[in-house]
Amino acid sequence: MTASAASAASVPAPAPGPVPDGPRPSGVREVVRYNWPMYAAGAFTVVAGGVLARRLPGPAAALARAAAATAAGYLALGTLATWCVYDRSGLHSYDWLPALLPDGPGDHLVISTGLDEAGRPLAARHPGARGRLADLYDPALTSSGSIRRARRHAPPAPGGIPARPDALPAATGTLDTVFAVFAAHELRRPADRTALFAEAARTLRPGGTLLLVEHLRDAANTAVYGPGAWHFLPRATWLRHAAEAGLHPAAERRIAGLVTAFALRKPAS
Repeated sequence: MTASAASAASVPAPAPGPVPDGPRPSGVREVVRYNWPMYAAGAFTVVAGGVLARRLPGPAAALARAAAATAAGYLALGTLATWCVYDRSGLHSYDWLPALLPDGPGDHLVISTGLDEAGRPLAARHPGARGRLADLYDPALTSSGSIRRARRHAPPAPGGIPARPDALPAATGTLDTVFAVFAAHELRRPADRTALFAEAARTLRPGGTLLLVEHLRDAANTAVYGPGAWHFLPRATWLRHAAEAGLHPAAERRIAGLVTAFALRKPAS
C-alpha cells in the first residue's frame, strides 16, 4: 500500500444519507455547450470548404468539397447520436443497472471529475442506499476545456467531498460499489487512472464492484464522432487498469450502442 493509500485508509466510511442534488444529467444541449469549440471548428470547416470549392481549380476544389461534406456529416451524425444516447435512451434512467448490480448499489461512492452525472439519478432510483460524492476536479489533472466549461455552467453540488485519485474519502473495505460514470477518462495521465483504480479496489469490500461507464475508442464511436472519439480510451486500456488493481470483469453492457458499462469485481476472498 502506498503512503497516500495508507493515509486515505484512515478516512471514515461515508455516512448514511443521499447524494446531494445537482444539475440534471447532460443532454445534447449540454454536450454542445461544453464542447462548442469542436462544433465551431466543424462548422468553420464546412463553410471554408464550400468557399474554397468555388474558387479552387479541379482536384483542389473536389478535395475542399470532400472536406466540407465530411465535416458536415460528422457534425450531423454526432449531434444526432448524442441526442439519441443522452436524451432518448435509458442511459440516465439507470434501467440497465440491475443487470450489472442485481443487489443494488448498497454503500457507495460516486466519483466525479468536475461534472457529476450519476449521483442524482442514483439517489432517486435507490433512495435507501447510502452514498457520497467524491469530487476529483483539479484543473491540473482534468485539463479538458469541456470540463472547465461544464464546471462554470453546472457548479458542484453541495456536499461533494474534495478528493484525489490516490486518496478517496472512504475507509478500506467499506463500500459495496464505486461509480465512475463518464469521469475516469478525464484523468488524462495513465498514472492518475492507475491510482484511481487502486483506490477503488482498496475501498471496496470483498465482492464489491467498480461500476465504470464510458464511451470507448472503438469502431462504433469513431464512425459517429470521427476524430472526437480520440478523447475516449480503448476497452483494453480500461481492462488493463482493472487488472492492475486486482479487479475482474464480471459483467458488461452496451447502452444505446455507443456507451459501455463495466462491472469490475473485487474478488470475494
